[in-house]
Amino acid sequence: MRSLVQERRRGAIEDTLILVEHPAIVTIGVEGDDGSAAGAGLPVVAVERGGHATYHGPGQLVGYPIVDLEPRGRDVRRFVRDVESVVARAIAPLGVTGAHLAGQPGLWIDGRRKIASIGIAVDHWVTFHGFALNVDVDLTAFERIRPCGMDGRVMTSLARELGRPVGLDELRPGIRAAWAAVFGGSAPDGPDRRVARPELLAG
Repeated sequence: MRSLVQERRRGAIEDTLILVEHPAIVTIGVEGDDGSAAGAGLPVVAVERGGHATYHGPGQLVGYPIVDLEPRGRDVRRFVRDVESVVARAIAPLGVTGAHLAGQPGLWIDGRRKIASIGIAVDHWVTFHGFALNVDVDLTAFERIRPCGMDGRVMTSLARELGRPVGLDELRPGIRAAWAAVFGGSAPDGPDRRVARPELLAG
């Protein structure tokens, strides 16, 4: 991710989306956490993104957009809304409606259940970090911490909303199409990627 940020700054690559599925881990953003992460019984890593602590694990699709904001007017708020739009478009064909909730970055169901988290960082107007969409993830892991400073029980997943198992492969085509629609360019199909092996989408 960091090497791609440098390449994007140099103009060596176009805007790119990394898709990855992480092993179980808690990350803590620059706003820190309330100490709950230490008792989660999981590896904990401090990262550069905004926000507090959150959980990543199998069954969660994590996207890292590497986007140059210079031609987009250096508008970070608009970029976050665009990322939310990518996720919302991707889950809509499954019959799940996600929406922005004022003052709460991420994607929400009925304004009460959070299905995707967003935390970004910006280096010389190039973005990194990004979104985490709960597809069919162990939601009890969120209850061991306070994700984004909230009660972990607020978190939901596509599997919970639909009442059936959902594979990450069901979401990848929708994410590609939504990425192309919102950020332009192409988002070609890539090879199947599993835990900790990134899939790159350029466009």
